[in-house]
Amino acid sequence: MEDLTLTQLTGKDLKSWGHRPGPQFPDLLARANEMLAKGIEVSRIRDDLSADIPIPPEHIELHEEGAVVFHENLIPADADEETNLEKVRETMRAVMRTPTVVGGAIMPDACPAGPVGTIPVGGVVAARNAIHPGMHSADICCSLMMTDLGDADPAEVLEAAAKVTHFGPGGRPQGQRFTVSLDLLDAFRSNPFLDNAKVIRAAQEQMGTQGDGNHFLFVGRSRNTGRTAMITHHGSRGPGAKLYKAGMEMAEKYRRLYSPKTLKQNAWIPADSEDGRAYWDALQIIRKWTKTNHNSIHQATMEVAGASGGERFWNEHNFVFQRGDIYLHGKGATPGWSGFAADADKDGRTIIPLNMAEPVLIVRGSDASNALGFSPHGAGRNWSRTEHMRRLGTKTAQEALVEETAGLDIRFYGGKVDASELPSSYKPAAAVAEQIKSFDLAEIVDWIDPYGCIMAGELPRFVRRGKGRR
Repeated sequence: MEDLTLTQLTGKDLKSWGHRPGPQFPDLLARANEMLAKGIEVSRIRDDLSADIPIPPEHIELHEEGAVVFHENLIPADADEETNLEKVRETMRAVMRTPTVVGGAIMPDACPAGPVGTIPVGGVVAARNAIHPGMHSADICCSLMMTDLGDADPAEVLEAAAKVTHFGPGGRPQGQRFTVSLDLLDAFRSNPFLDNAKVIRAAQEQMGTQGDGNHFLFVGRSRNTGRTAMITHHGSRGPGAKLYKAGMEMAEKYRRLYSPKTLKQNAWIPADSEDGRAYWDALQIIRKWTKTNHNSIHQATMEVAGASGGERFWNEHNFVFQRGDIYLHGKGATPGWSGFAADADKDGRTIIPLNMAEPVLIVRGSDASNALGFSPHGAGRNWSRTEHMRRLGTKTAQEALVEETAGLDIRFYGGKVDASELPSSYKPAAAVAEQIKSFDLAEIVDWIDPYGCIMAGELPRFVRRGKGRR
């Protein structure tokens, strides 16, 4: 029976009638209460508003297995690589079933990065009108920057860098922070995904930091010119991780509504929606923050070393790139086509590190169709960090370091060797370089031979447990 004493309708009433919360909700509620105030019966109000109940969308079905194919740019050389490749194939086959996906590729450095159905490291996925936060991962815009330092002494540059850079979780302490421009902070505040006190605080505190894991600061010499070069590798740190979390939450809402059979890690935000446009803009702001972060470390190191800088260029992986209505997601894959970004190197060069004891490759991408235009971002792994530790056996991390990096100045910011970052934990560098050539993924135009590098190192257990790797 209708409640004749009712004086106000609420959102709960609207939801019970079948309306969904959203931008239209306040206007609907205002209309309902205006009609109620005029003495109109609740049943008539409900009927009048029924035309605004959205029609449930049809669920978008998964692709049949094998309907969307992916290119393989990886030839296994031994049993470990065969096992690794089969795991990569298994996860890519599941990724290809995602309704938005129109193609994919794996690089020579491909290796699994999570449960089956998760885009692997060294994976590229093309999606139509869709941005998949899970496919660029939490370390958004992980990237490399190189500065030519001319005739600067590599030893002096590495010593200066050790005084400047910052590894580990969290940010710089008060009094040692790098300045973040007001324009960049205003850009954060203007975007609904980034206008958050915790995000903005992280953007301020973590400027000039590199995190941990496989991030590094590398100093070497160009084989072509003999000039000293400094290369940094890191991503967007806390600001990017927080954007990733917000993006995954938004994508999950769309997944539940449109494609509940899609794996959660492959949920997407429609690129042409208001949310999609805001998320795309947020990615570009995070990209700018990350580039600024690289620049700040390079400039501060040059000042301490008294070095003069020549050319500088950078490139990202763990990002999303647009070509028409296709959104290309590179997880540990580097775009290899000319002009992939407005600030890309004018000569089309990008940077591919292999391991701390090997040269960093400077390449020019070939926009290979068999790789959807991408090239590798590094050497990749054939087994997990835990498995590598097991394979070291009785050998200590320090002993392995001395054996594998003889003649190089290798430093760990935390003071303790991280055995999972030793050269032996990665795929053979020569094999990766050879497959870059054999699959025509890029042209190698220079090698930066190592003098030394700085990495985070093994962090105290309580720090790892509290913050995790990033």
